[in-house]
Amino acid sequence: MTTTQPAQPTPAISPFAEPKRAITGGWIAAFAAAWLGIWMAQLTPIQLLLPVQIDNVRGNTGDWLDSVVAFGVISGIAGLCAIIAYPLSGALSDRTTSRFGRRRPWILGGALAFAISLVVLGFQTTFVGVGIWWSLALTGFCVLTAALTATISDQVPVRQRGFVSGWISAPQAIGTILGLVLVTYVITAQVLGYVALAVLLLVLVAPFLIFIKDAVLPRDQRPKLSAAAVVRGMWVSPRKHPDFAWTLASRILINLGNALGTTLLFYFLQDGLKLANPKDDLITLTLVYMVFVILASLFLGRLSDAMGRRKAFVTFAAILQATAALLLALAPNYTVAIVAAGLLGLGYGCFLSVDQALATQVLPEAADRGKDLGVMNIASAVPQALAPLLGAYVVVALGGFTGLFLLSGLVALLGAATITPIRSVR
Repeated sequence: MTTTQPAQPTPAISPFAEPKRAITGGWIAAFAAAWLGIWMAQLTPIQLLLPVQIDNVRGNTGDWLDSVVAFGVISGIAGLCAIIAYPLSGALSDRTTSRFGRRRPWILGGALAFAISLVVLGFQTTFVGVGIWWSLALTGFCVLTAALTATISDQVPVRQRGFVSGWISAPQAIGTILGLVLVTYVITAQVLGYVALAVLLLVLVAPFLIFIKDAVLPRDQRPKLSAAAVVRGMWVSPRKHPDFAWTLASRILINLGNALGTTLLFYFLQDGLKLANPKDDLITLTLVYMVFVILASLFLGRLSDAMGRRKAFVTFAAILQATAALLLALAPNYTVAIVAAGLLGLGYGCFLSVDQALATQVLPEAADRGKDLGVMNIASAVPQALAPLLGAYVVVALGGFTGLFLLSGLVALLGAATITPIRSVR
């Protein structure tokens, strides 16, 4: 007599397993929507709202360089917060045993902190208030994006990572232009502009939180959780993991080069070229930039997947960014700025998609993906936050923007050079 054996439950997927199953179009759509909201909320203040708000706080007294310095100081302080928030929140998400998964609680918490801080930021009328609440907003941004970036290593197979990472950079370009149009032509009041960005952030992150599942970490598999263990884990030995160190160094340099060339762009148009309508001109440049970022990030990210190569694409991207910066240094006029915007978009779109895929392939330990990507993400957020401070110093010291763009190009070329020593990834 045949005895029917009871069906065995399907074992749960280990949160540390290397993903093999291809992700779906729905996953990518929710991921891209979340990044669209994130970039609108982070880059619109950097590109326009914060400079205008700082000008309003400062009033009409002093030289325009005072505004550049104030913007740089506030961004620099916020950058220091990011240095702590990125790896710490990544490490804590690695060790989270919530029934909703490791990453989703931190995505939700970061989004709420980011949105609330933006709303309060809109009401600030002092430099101290602006500095505090922009620092808190950037901290929320870091918590949110550290967890969201870790889902690539958690759920996306290597063969899709270049293409999926392109859906970080393409929304960046779209989000920047949509945010600028929103606060320039649709909602011109400062407070309402910040509120609109906060609401859009929460609405666009919600589908990923609701529909994308997240592997649950059993308590018996949780890495040791203690303050000492977390602090020790922040250090990744360059001797033991040289490819991680070289990738981190190249990412710092290339992002810093890009940030030096873009974060003071409004001031360059307004006070360097002395254009009559710098806000409109900024939107035009951003549109050009957007088109090339989207084309590069999606097409070149997929091409990188197909060829199984990362290093050549990242090097190419850095050289394009350096070329754009050097053009602005040697021939500072609006026509050249449009050409530079196209080159920068092509280079940065390629860099964002392929470099993110490269970063996920040099992580030391599967159990520390969130923490290690948090360390990697410092190299994205901190240069962008510190560049206004460094850029302001260069502009003030040299009395103009030529030296700033020369420095931007040089740093990007150094970033290209640091890609070569990487051995484990082609």
